[in-house]
Amino acid sequence: MSLRQISAILALPGVVLVVIPGWLLTSSPPAPAGGPGPLHLLGGLLGVGCIVLGLALMAQTIRLFASRGQGTLAPWDPPRHLVVEGVYRHVRNPMISGVLSVLLGESLLFGSGALLVWFLVAAGVNMVYIPLLEEPQLAERFGDEYRLYQQHVARWLPRRRPWVPPWNEPEGA
Repeated sequence: MSLRQISAILALPGVVLVVIPGWLLTSSPPAPAGGPGPLHLLGGLLGVGCIVLGLALMAQTIRLFASRGQGTLAPWDPPRHLVVEGVYRHVRNPMISGVLSVLLGESLLFGSGALLVWFLVAAGVNMVYIPLLEEPQLAERFGDEYRLYQQHVARWLPRRRPWVPPWNEPEGA
C-alpha cells in the first residue's frame, strides 16, 4: 500500500471511525451499569458483524481505487479512472456504506447513544454531499460512462445481480 493510500485512510476513515468515536466515548457519560444480559450480548454480536462487514467493504473499495482507479478515497486525490468492478457493480457508494456500517457497529458494540448520533450525522451529511457535490463532479470527470453507470447502479441499495458496463462486455456478447 502506498503512502498516498495510507495518508488518505488516516485522514478520512481514520478520523471518522477512530478519532471522533474515541473522543465521544471518552467524553460522554458511561452507559448504565448492569451485567451483560442477552440484549447487551446480541447488540455486541450485531455490532461486531457490522464492523467486520464495513471493514471488508472499505478494504475492497480502497484496493479497487488504487489498482483500477489509480487514486485514493480522498477528494484531493481521487481515482483517475471510473471503477465499475467488484462491489461497484452492485452499488455506487460501497465506501460510505462500509463506513456507516462500521459506525453503526461501534454504536451497537459500545451501547453508545453518542456514537449512534454520530452515525446519524455521518449518514445525513453523506446523503446531502454525495448527490449535490460528488456525483456532479464524477459526471463532469467521467462523462457519459458515469451517467450510464448512474442509470444502472443505485447509489445506496445494492443490485442483486452485478451490472456489466458495455465497455466490459466480452466480444460477441
